[in-house]
Amino acid sequence: MLQINTIRQAPDEVINRLKIKNFDASKLVNEIIMLDESRREIQTKLDDTLAEANKIAKSVGQLYQSGKADEAGKMKEMSASLKEVSKDLSTELEKIVTLMNDALVLLPNLPHESVPAGKAETDNEIVASEGEFPVLPADAVPHWDLIKKYNIIDFELGNKVTGAGFPFYRGKGARLQRALINFFLDQAIAAGYEEYQPPLLVNEASAYGTGQLPDKDGQMYFAPVDKLYLIPTAEVPITNIYRDEILKESEMPVRNVAYSNCFRREAGSWGAHVRGLNRLHQFDKIEIVQIRTPEESYTALEEMREYVASLLRKLNLPFRILRLCGGDLSFTSALTYDFEVFSSAQERWLEVSSVSNFESYQANRMKLRYKNKEGKTNLAHTLNGSALALPRIVAALLENNQTPEGIKIPEILIPYTGFDIIS
Repeated sequence: MLQINTIRQAPDEVINRLKIKNFDASKLVNEIIMLDESRREIQTKLDDTLAEANKIAKSVGQLYQSGKADEAGKMKEMSASLKEVSKDLSTELEKIVTLMNDALVLLPNLPHESVPAGKAETDNEIVASEGEFPVLPADAVPHWDLIKKYNIIDFELGNKVTGAGFPFYRGKGARLQRALINFFLDQAIAAGYEEYQPPLLVNEASAYGTGQLPDKDGQMYFAPVDKLYLIPTAEVPITNIYRDEILKESEMPVRNVAYSNCFRREAGSWGAHVRGLNRLHQFDKIEIVQIRTPEESYTALEEMREYVASLLRKLNLPFRILRLCGGDLSFTSALTYDFEVFSSAQERWLEVSSVSNFESYQANRMKLRYKNKEGKTNLAHTLNGSALALPRIVAALLENNQTPEGIKIPEILIPYTGFDIIS
């Protein structure tokens, strides 16, 4: 959530910067400023009324001590009347604050100055590209055929037990999945991240804190009896560890990593781009989260970007890094790098990670602050990234490593899988 002072001090700049996200904020910004003016006016009246009531209340005792009971009684009535006025003003102020917050959460985060203009993913900027495309056998096939051939992932069984988008992993497919999870966690721990195993359900306050609500309400699975949401990513519970907290600067930077199942209702469109493992309702992902000071957050973003790139190098997957344009940038992000691996059998790029800086947007919603060395309290900056999301990594590994003898396992994963080929 944007800070009200940012909007008040530079409303035109806010409106112009949000145009990069193709978001027309003019009406909403004007509404927020008007509500804030009302809030300030009511707050001033309330403060003055309470001050006057307190002043009169103090004089009542003095009048009684001076034997002026009648005058004291009149002053007491005035004090009671002022308290009723202050009660009404408090109610009015609460309504205005609620309306203002409801309007504020509808404003996206401001894009970083380096975010390119654009309307869709075709306008994203390629900032790096690494690796060589593998030369596949003439009879190479996409992963949805490979998983059937080697009987390692079962979509039909998943459809029977649950529904579309909930596959079963079996045999060497399950072991490959577990190997990747352990490999990614070990790599993160070695890089200085502390491991957490988070809950898979969160409350409304947590979903609101990281910006899933109200923006992505329709994309989340909801358990109405308990009013809990299945997490779309471990970002939600891990970042919310620090909701309503004030960290010491000496406790920063915070670096956490978590493996979790992820649940998203957004899957379901048709076509090759969402076939097989390309898009699922339930999938596994390792998430890295950092909490930094504003001065360090963009250095941290580049650090996270390089870390994700190092994982793809170790898996020997060709990849490219894109800086997302305004039209493809998420509601809450200020700057995002997407990582895509090349699937040689599908002959297309598959997104496997997003690494983002949210600046103070999530922190303001969560009231996540830190106290600097001078004792001043400031909003922290939050960052997160996929390191990595498994389905498309598995798809690319299966397709890019297929041979006439079977699917070769990358050397770095063999100690984790216990086998070197799927045949």
